[in-house]
Amino acid sequence: MYLPQEIIATKRDGKRLSKNQIQHFIDGIVQGDFFDYQASALLMAIVLNGMDAEETTALTEAMLHSGRIEKLDTIQRPKIDKHSTGGVGDKVSILLAPLMASAGLCVPMMSGRGLGHTGGTLDKLESIPGFNINLEQSVYQEQLAKIHQAMIGQSPDIVPADQILYSLRDVTGTVESIPLICASILSKKLAEGIDALVLDVKCGSGAFMTNESNARELAHALVGISKSMGKPASAILTRMNEPLGCAIGNSLEVIESISCLCGEGPKDLMQVTYALGAEMLRLGGICVEQGEAYQLMQNKIASGEALYAFRQLVHAQGGSTEVVDDISLFARSKHSHSYKFNGVKPAYISEIHAKYMGEAARLLGAGRSHAKEVIDSTVGIYLNCKVGDRIEPGESICRVDYNDTKKLVHALDRIEKSLSYATEEVVLDDVIIDRIID
Repeated sequence: MYLPQEIIATKRDGKRLSKNQIQHFIDGIVQGDFFDYQASALLMAIVLNGMDAEETTALTEAMLHSGRIEKLDTIQRPKIDKHSTGGVGDKVSILLAPLMASAGLCVPMMSGRGLGHTGGTLDKLESIPGFNINLEQSVYQEQLAKIHQAMIGQSPDIVPADQILYSLRDVTGTVESIPLICASILSKKLAEGIDALVLDVKCGSGAFMTNESNARELAHALVGISKSMGKPASAILTRMNEPLGCAIGNSLEVIESISCLCGEGPKDLMQVTYALGAEMLRLGGICVEQGEAYQLMQNKIASGEALYAFRQLVHAQGGSTEVVDDISLFARSKHSHSYKFNGVKPAYISEIHAKYMGEAARLLGAGRSHAKEVIDSTVGIYLNCKVGDRIEPGESICRVDYNDTKKLVHALDRIEKSLSYATEEVVLDDVIIDRIID
């Protein structure tokens, strides 16, 4: 038996917490025996004094077992999921799940909603009329067995400890902690019943981790903790200095995902998708060599099998397959504005600051500033140019879809702030930084 103040004091003084202390803490949080202010105090102590790998593993395990863990043993396919640490224009999950299902994997994907300048996969999927992200357990398992993919939200009985702690971290300044981030991500992902996990750890102006060294540290920690819990994992370190792809906003990003599955995706978006997909196929034992994996994915897109798998996913979860067949049927904003380059001479785009562009989309109504805010799935930004592109005076840099003129004015200020120009050609950094397997 441990008193909460004793556990708090141990970490406050920079000492290690035992596995039993961590388990007692999580049990107390879930059962309501510990008060929010006590949990918040321990979270702050962890932020200030950290946790070693053994403590982080114990925290992840305790959180994982605080609720129901999916049992998918009857599904014969390798069960591999992907997680992204989040960014602007990051719609990779939407095209990766059906692509991997068409290539021979089972993808049980539990996703989240957007907050702040980053978008959420669930919000994007719900721009598809009728799409249901809340599946009963039996329906979820039947769908995985039948079409080998599902994209759902976190149910209350899956890792309830994380739901409590995440809400506290968000309002107590305790988000930026690698041990807490690892435990939050891995407890949810391992609760899906997966065999292995691939992580997209982003760094840059639009990412949670703005510098590469911190992102690299997080990637190594996630891979190491997952492996210590018996689940093979790897991470791809990717740049998030400009939005990924061209579309920023919920329905716009689904439309772009469909275009990708038709073989018409932007280069940077497809680079990230293929890099993550290759790791998923490797961990699932489908492919050994990266070149083999790339060829398989390209074939699945060229043959139409990947798009068909997406159509299956939408149909299985109650969505309208008509919008998949005809993207013009997606609901659209009432108005569009063309943001044009106002220079007097040709120039090169040297920066599209991802965070500012994401904030612009949020100001239009595409994102949330607080968890209960209602989003507008029809608004957003479509980039006609990317970093490195040469532009002429008066050329349109982006299209802004909006429904509220006042919101447009604020969004245009952010868009202007996000853009920088150069007189000479810009050297582009590869969107893929590194692959981390240990």
